[in-house]
Order: sequence, then structure tokens, then C-alpha cells
Amino acid sequence: MIAIGSDHGGYELKESVKQYLEEKNIPYRDMGCDSRKSVDYPVYGRAVAEAVADGTCDKGIVICTTGIGISMVANKVPGVRCALCSEPLSAKMTRLHNDANVLALGGGLLGVNLALDIVETFLNTDFSGEEKHQRRVNMIEGGR
Repeated sequence: MIAIGSDHGGYELKESVKQYLEEKNIPYRDMGCDSRKSVDYPVYGRAVAEAVADGTCDKGIVICTTGIGISMVANKVPGVRCALCSEPLSAKMTRLHNDANVLALGGGLLGVNLALDIVETFLNTDFSGEEKHQRRVNMIEGGR
């Protein structure tokens, strides 16, 4: 299951991503927001990140105008490795090398087609599991 959330700046893109998920029969949980009315992105970024960290959802997608603020919030939740991606190669590499479990997007910066390519790449790329990458993920998580 995918947790998805946005603030008002990412609302329209979030709705497009939800449509994509529905078309692909990928279950998701919408953590808000539910309109273009101004809201605070930390509420929704944290909700998505907590759902991923506690295992309720396998991965998450967070969206604000730039993706910057909401990715910062998501990364404050232990166990979350959120990557802000603006093209598919970054999405691929962060899954392969960092085992990122939350994707951040900038709703005010990306067109829908590009954003959906990024989402598809993120969701369909597995972590390599290569020893050096696992070691580094462990280090990110506070291990040695």
C-alpha cells in the first residue's frame, strides 16, 4: 500500500498520482489534504512518513509546491528515507542505492507526465541489496 499526502501546493498533482495508482490497481491511502485551501505541509508529510515507518504502508509519496519542505518533514521520522526527485533517473538511483521508501515531488515544478514517470520508476525499482549499499543504508539509519 502507498501512503500519499500533499499540501495545497501539491494537491492537483496528488490527485493525478492517485488516478495513476487507481489505473494500475495499486492500493493507496490518501493522508490529505483534500482541497486547494492553504494548509501546513508538515501535517501531511508527517502522516505519510509515520504510515511508512510503522509499516501501515510500504512506501509513501509526499508533494508540496517544491517538494523541499515536505521532504524535510518526512525525513525527521525515524526509519524514513525520503528522496526529492525531479526526473526518473534520480528515482531509480535512490531506490537502487538508498532503498528510499518515500518519494517527494514538487507539484509547482513538475508537469503531470514527468511526475508520473518519476512515480512509476520509484515504485517499480527494487533496492539492489548490494552489500555496500546495505551498509550505507544501515549507516543512514544510525548503525555502523
